[in-house]
Amino acid sequence: MTRTLLARALAAAGAVAGLALLARPDRVATATAPEYPPGRLWVARLLGARLLVQHAAVLAAPRPAVLRAAAAVDLLHAASMAPLLRSPRYGRAARLSGGAAAGTALAAAALASERR
Repeated sequence: MTRTLLARALAAAGAVAGLALLARPDRVATATAPEYPPGRLWVARLLGARLLVQHAAVLAAPRPAVLRAAAAVDLLHAASMAPLLRSPRYGRAARLSGGAAAGTALAAAALASERR
């Protein structure tokens, strides 16, 4: 599998996750973090929109600069989840979301550096 194909596969998975959060944040929260407050599902929708736009950009142009930008955005998101990691209401969602963001950031950065 080529690096471009790997980058697009990673981006497609991220876009699907974003679409799920955007369209059905209640279902995603119930399945992954049932303690997440229903009144805060707008935050999940916002994250879904960001994921969809970010990964659509990578799908359209899986170049190193785009992959590095996507990795930086994901690293910022992962860092923003750190204060919530031990929260009883938001901790599980923060660990899942931050962990996924850290993982995709590492993968995107690796793909960007290998493409030089």
